Amino acid sequence: MRQRIMQRVGFALLALTSLIVVVPILLVVGIIVARGLNAVSWEFLTAMPREGMRAGGILPAIVGTILLTLGTALAAIPVGVAGAIYLSEYASDNIFTRSIRLAIINLAGIPSVVYGLFGLGLFVIFLRFGTSILAGSLTLAIMTLPIIVSTTEEALRSVPMEFRTVSASLGGTRWQGIWKIILPQAFPGIVTGVLLGLLRAAGETAPILFTVATFFLPRLPQSVFDQTMALPYHLFVISTQVPGMPMEIQYGTALVLLVLVLSLNLVATLLRSYFRRRRQW
Repeated sequence: MRQRIMQRVGFALLALTSLIVVVPILLVVGIIVARGLNAVSWEFLTAMPREGMRAGGILPAIVGTILLTLGTALAAIPVGVAGAIYLSEYASDNIFTRSIRLAIINLAGIPSVVYGLFGLGLFVIFLRFGTSILAGSLTLAIMTLPIIVSTTEEALRSVPMEFRTVSASLGGTRWQGIWKIILPQAFPGIVTGVLLGLLRAAGETAPILFTVATFFLPRLPQSVFDQTMALPYHLFVISTQVPGMPMEIQYGTALVLLVLVLSLNLVATLLRSYFRRRRQW
């Protein structure tokens, strides 16, 4: 009897904790949707900003955010997945690999503004990329690498050792086993880690503040060496730096950024579910 009571109390506490976490999130999303929905229109999504960003649309900020996210993916995914494959499948457990894993954990906890200053010094000034999409994408890629490497390594290690044993017993090389068997089986976890990193990159303000984002640019970028507007920085600017900015425009911009981030999250969930159903263990 006592055990049942304790179990019910434990379940009640878990449910209460879940409500404490979920309800504020739902309130924030609800307020953003309720106050920003009136501002979202076809013109708002496709027009250039005008009148000091108090009118027009946010197309350059949307395009800039998408370009930065794609650039981050192109730079971070190959390096991050390759590094995870090396740590999981090839590297021995020694002081060198333990130091690498410790460095990855530490890098994941560094504030994003530090990455912004690093990108400013390395890509903007030293390599002379200037404040550009290239510099911003590389800075965001470095920031997301720890997430991609750690989650991908965990996904690879979760694949049972029997898959590797069977591959070797059939005469396959280690790389053939990784490419044909291990990576497909670990793909759901890899997708989750990659998109978690990209979601963080899409919503960051500090790194792009130093490397790519511009205050007001009513045109689309023409090359990777151009500056661009971006939704996180644009939202910061219109909320703090532009007097007389209508509140509905601020909430409309926040709503567009929220939809973009949630769309990536939905894609990650669907891909993870699809590949988990095809997994053989």
